[in-house]
Amino acid sequence: MTDTARARKLADRIRVVVAETLQRRIKDPRLGYVTITDTRVTGDLREATVFYTVYGDDEERAASAAALESAKGVLRSEVGRQTGVRFTPSLAFVADALPDNARTIDDLLAKARAADEEVRKTATDAQYAGEADPYRKPAEDDDLDDEAGTEGAEAASDDDGPATAAGDEDGRTQA
Repeated sequence: MTDTARARKLADRIRVVVAETLQRRIKDPRLGYVTITDTRVTGDLREATVFYTVYGDDEERAASAAALESAKGVLRSEVGRQTGVRFTPSLAFVADALPDNARTIDDLLAKARAADEEVRKTATDAQYAGEADPYRKPAEDDDLDDEAGTEGAEAASDDDGPATAAGDEDGRTQA
């Protein structure tokens, strides 16, 4: 049975320990501007995956990855010393795709803004295909009903009784 709260606490502690150790103890010149973004620990607390980002180009990322791999033993020893767990988890470093995803999202948002701007420009010069307001209003409906109703009633009414359209005396229409 796994304790996810304990795994989360250990993951947070490992993230802090690795970041501090990289900043203070690791003096590898290949190590660039590394930021530890996240850490995940398996349910049995035996393996930890450390996600990191590197500020720079692909060459600096590759050099930083090699520096992290070579410093893995020192980092694991420091994690074991500072966490006090019975079994120190093995560390695996994975380059985080967060900056690449953010860059992709920024590009998509810029394209969407450009498309919206184009639609706005097109809409400012546009004119209605029909009337400006194509919907009937209740006042117009009453005027139309009054005109149609009075013409039909005058044509079918007699002076003696109610208006029936081709009906017999009791008001029923004939087929």
